[in-house]
Amino acid sequence: MALQLTQKETTLLKDQETHEKVCIEKYQKYAAQASDPQLKQLFQSFAQQEQQHLNTITAIMNGQVPNMNQAQQGQQPAQAQSQSGQATAAAPSASAASTNTADAMLCKDMLMTEKYVSNTYDTAIFEFTDTNVRQALNHIQKEEQKHGEGIFNYLSSKGLYNVQ
Repeated sequence: MALQLTQKETTLLKDQETHEKVCIEKYQKYAAQASDPQLKQLFQSFAQQEQQHLNTITAIMNGQVPNMNQAQQGQQPAQAQSQSGQATAAAPSASAASTNTADAMLCKDMLMTEKYVSNTYDTAIFEFTDTNVRQALNHIQKEEQKHGEGIFNYLSSKGLYNVQ
């Protein structure tokens, strides 16, 4: 049986669809603009994950209830890429002092974007009646938070983000 969405759920999904499209576009554009190869890789990996998020949102909008066991298995390679990118980005390098100011601005913009998108998922999660959809949205939100963590780690490793 196909998933029947309420008007509110449909509206929230349309918002998330827009957010995912913006994230994909920004990560792809910023990957092309970044001067640091580490940052390019990080942004490319996150763009791929954002595409997976969009695919999940589209499936839900089409009435398909996601099976999170299959979704998580299918996303493990991308998660591994993300985690390796984060680990690489977190290790300070000799070129840390030469990090491009423009790269830092790209990161700060994406960190701000991820904070916003994660927050919108939080609202959506509480508004859905179907448990499986809630789990899918929660899974996406956790990945958005991992993106923020990866960006934070990159900035921190370059001495560009101090928590005080």
